[in-house]
Amino acid sequence: MSIVYIGIGSNLGDRRANINRGIDLLNQLKDTKVEKVSSLFETDPQGGPPQGRFLNGVLQMATSILPLELLAKLKWIEKRLGRKKTEVCGPRPLDLDLLFYDDVVIKGKELEIPHPRLHQRIFVLRPLAEIAPETVHPILNKSIARLFEEFRANSYENN
Repeated sequence: MSIVYIGIGSNLGDRRANINRGIDLLNQLKDTKVEKVSSLFETDPQGGPPQGRFLNGVLQMATSILPLELLAKLKWIEKRLGRKKTEVCGPRPLDLDLLFYDDVVIKGKELEIPHPRLHQRIFVLRPLAEIAPETVHPILNKSIARLFEEFRANSYENN
């Protein structure tokens, strides 16, 4: 089984219920088990049109589903919970992002692992540091704890 980390968020409807339903659907996937779920944090949207705040977290999952098939299943779950393709970074009832898949590096047209912007997003780093601080980014060769501390230090310097 591979260990994967998935960012989970919602800013439409009952955000907590949407996230819980998404986790339930992930647990129902064959050969998959959600092992850890971070705390949920309220965050401002990044880009896109004016919209409500997000509730975000990260989960750790064990799976034997291969990366591209897993991505398809994540998109299916988002759609099942009401996500519609509107505008980029628009509001959504559920957002699932594949952050890490073991220490695999993929740079494809459909999928990039690790997620290319995870080290620039507090709404990913904070919950990921809570459940997987020692996980090492396979391209940046830094632990999540270190990336989180560097992000926070740079944010304070820029404010």
